[in-house]
Amino acid sequence: MPKRSNIRRLSTWTIVVGMVILVLKFLAWWLTGSVALLSDAMESIVNVVASLAAWYAIRVSYIPADENHPFGHHKAEYFSAVLEGVLIVLAALLILREAADAFFTLHRIEAPGPGVAINAVAAVGNGLWAMVLMREGRKARSPALVADGRHLWADVVTSAGVIAGLLFALATGWLWLDPLMAVIVAVNIIWHGWKMLSSSVQGLMDVAVDPADLAEIERLIAENSQGALEFHDLKTREAGRARFIEFHLVVPSEMTVERSHDICDRIEHALGREMPGTRVVIHVEPAHKAKHA
Repeated sequence: MPKRSNIRRLSTWTIVVGMVILVLKFLAWWLTGSVALLSDAMESIVNVVASLAAWYAIRVSYIPADENHPFGHHKAEYFSAVLEGVLIVLAALLILREAADAFFTLHRIEAPGPGVAINAVAAVGNGLWAMVLMREGRKARSPALVADGRHLWADVVTSAGVIAGLLFALATGWLWLDPLMAVIVAVNIIWHGWKMLSSSVQGLMDVAVDPADLAEIERLIAENSQGALEFHDLKTREAGRARFIEFHLVVPSEMTVERSHDICDRIEHALGREMPGTRVVIHVEPAHKAKHA
């Protein structure tokens, strides 16, 4: 798992990259006057604001547990991701307004070559950085970094569509394709924003780990619970980088507290080794509490 300093460094560089991309996209719009390129640039404003929110949330999420937050501050990253989703939807609504105005005031696109080239460079930069954020965010189990990466990747798809539509409008002379592409961009942004909001809210609602991780947890418990009779009532939840696991472990009634404690330690160590960031709570019960034959 990436170190804390690496995650914080990535969140800082995301702001820098976002500012550079923002400048490039507004330069492309200023050269061309294209409303589709304007819509692409407006989304980059959201990228920068969202990156600032992620930067702050990641720092809050690393604050150690305290008296008021005994389980830590891991969920702070989900709030950042929710904010990013809301900002994306707001940006889409602004783009739709610009597109509606442009339909009634069609104008010739100036300096299309330099404008499209600059936007393409910005899109490539966005794409490369998005892949870095998604890869490192998944390794670190950082909702804020993953959300930022997905947002940037959606921005890359948007930029590609804008460039293709703009080139087609120039080739055909159909100037109405420019605002039409802006509308398509807005709809695409709303869709990605909704998916981001849905995923982040699930995290705030203590969603369980995915089925593959659950199967791995069950395997590790079974392989490291020698001496116990069974385990049941397994519950899991995710909170950013942290996983919380709780279950009941049934042991023979005559087993000493020390021996049952050794089994619990063995299970906890195995889960922590294979799944970093795991917090385990085990309820030890006597044989008559078994639920399986």
